[in-house]
Amino acid sequence: MHLANRIAIAAFMALGLAGAQQALAQGKGLDEPFREGYKKALDGKTVGFIPVAMGFDLSQGWFNGLKKELEPSGMKVVVRDPNWNTNAGAQAFTALIAEKPAVIVIHNPDVATYAKLISKAESEGIYVVQINMRSAQPSTAFVGADWVDIGERTTTAVVNACKGKSNKIAIVQGAPTAAASAYTLKGVENVLAKNADVKVVSNQAADWDAAKAKALTQTVLKQNPDLCGIVGFWDGMDIGTAAAIKEAGLTGKVFLATSGGGEQKGACDQVKSGAIDYDLSYDVPTQASNMAAMIKWLVQGGMKPGVAKQNIYTTLIPITKDNAAADGTCWKLTASK
Repeated sequence: MHLANRIAIAAFMALGLAGAQQALAQGKGLDEPFREGYKKALDGKTVGFIPVAMGFDLSQGWFNGLKKELEPSGMKVVVRDPNWNTNAGAQAFTALIAEKPAVIVIHNPDVATYAKLISKAESEGIYVVQINMRSAQPSTAFVGADWVDIGERTTTAVVNACKGKSNKIAIVQGAPTAAASAYTLKGVENVLAKNADVKVVSNQAADWDAAKAKALTQTVLKQNPDLCGIVGFWDGMDIGTAAAIKEAGLTGKVFLATSGGGEQKGACDQVKSGAIDYDLSYDVPTQASNMAAMIKWLVQGGMKPGVAKQNIYTTLIPITKDNAAADGTCWKLTASK
């Protein structure tokens, strides 16, 4: 910057400060200089949200949180629900790109399906924020859990609970093609590599389906009545895992560790009842708040979509019998609207 320009800017700032000081001295209010630009940048902008489905706590919590944070600023949040159908999701994504929203928030069903669409959206000037399950194609921002860390921590909890017992454990994955499953499994493997005495008697995918998780767990428990622990990949699915353990009369004997969004009924109530022993929460309301803050920043800044590729890994909250009954450990879906 030339010296003359720096002098001019300094003089302008000095005049502004002098004017502000004079107004304050006279007891007059000041018009906040950045508020109007903020309001104009956000007002009228649309944010599209494509979850894997809307019928469960994670998606509803994210959607409610985005609306709560963004709509008072004049933004509009719209949802396109593919209801677990990846083809419908791709069609919804394509249609949403044509509508030219400012931002699309996407919850990827797997690492590949939406990859080209993410790239297309950002090439057309639309910011893409990925939530919790990422694609192989990076975008401007990812907000979500560190799945490798989750795999390491849930498996460590199971391994510790199995000490002095049979050391036989089972793994109940989600959908193998989903990033959440693949990365969590890596974390599981990291811990098992350091615990050669632990034997994995079953490692199967339940595809995020509680009924499938229950059925495969029933079979594993019949074949291995001395099983000491299970690593689950999502508490919404592992309600079925817990049900199979209960039906076998093994609640409190087979240690179940899993993870989820930290909603009261799906997490804290399950831990309090003894159905789940350890539930690692990635705290959906905080994730929604992080996404909303990122969206507000992006639409003000004018950065070209896709130029930056940033990650916000949300802080994990372990839920055990020690804190499951405490206020604030979990959030309530009914209160998130």
